[in-house]
Amino acid sequence: MYSENEPLRPEDYIEPRCVLCDEPYGVQAAVKPIPQQRIIAKMDEYMPHRDYTGAERHLCYWLEEAKLGGDLRGELFVHGELIGHYRKTGDRENALEHIGEALSLIKKLEFEKTISAGTTYINAATALCAFGENEKALPLFESAREIYESAPKTSPDLLGGLYNNMALCCAALSRFEDCMSLYQKALDTMRSVPGGELERAITYLNMANAKEAQLGLEAAENFIFDYLDKAADLLDETDAPRDGYYAFVCEKCAPTFSYYGYFAEAKDLQGRAEEIYGRNNERT
Repeated sequence: MYSENEPLRPEDYIEPRCVLCDEPYGVQAAVKPIPQQRIIAKMDEYMPHRDYTGAERHLCYWLEEAKLGGDLRGELFVHGELIGHYRKTGDRENALEHIGEALSLIKKLEFEKTISAGTTYINAATALCAFGENEKALPLFESAREIYESAPKTSPDLLGGLYNNMALCCAALSRFEDCMSLYQKALDTMRSVPGGELERAITYLNMANAKEAQLGLEAAENFIFDYLDKAADLLDETDAPRDGYYAFVCEKCAPTFSYYGYFAEAKDLQGRAEEIYGRNNERT
């Protein structure tokens, strides 16, 4: 019971920190983490159907949940996913917005030297490259590389993804020696990754494009045909499951084969992708 002789306490004259939940003064609300693995699993359901609208709605919902729950790590995770989503859909404005939010959160969380920061830097840099901002992207790739290569337990698939994407950036900047060195690192690293044949196939196709840019189509012809043959073998012989991601890779690779005159291979890959997408649509 309150006594008139009792001194006032802060909670007697300061509003609760949250007027909705009426949390008392000085009490920090518990963080309510969002279910990151469940969010990823749901995203894996959207990819086979190319349901980009559903994926965006899903991610935006969980971004708000992370904010409401005070889950800064969850916010960082979802911003990273949204960066990738908007890169795929070609939405430059939204991609850049989420890049800014993600980089700010890294500083706020003091995560600058963590694997999470490295992954975010790669997501941001890859999106920047997709929108032609290669000069801005390269320092982010370099920061990610410093983190990944100095961490003792960085998984090979993360390193392979870094090298491959950073090489693309170097190629766009005509830094071809750096580019080809990074592609070779990507190939070597992904050999130890189960199902890594898909990523290695993409790397070989990227190398074909880089050699053409460096030497010209005629002078690079022998390199190009060698790289394409190796990519085709990897796509055919991989132990990776014939799932939505395999379909995505086939669809992504088909135009490069077509560009260099491998029309039958391109048609076959596109057919594989459509078959998988069709099976997935029949199940829903």
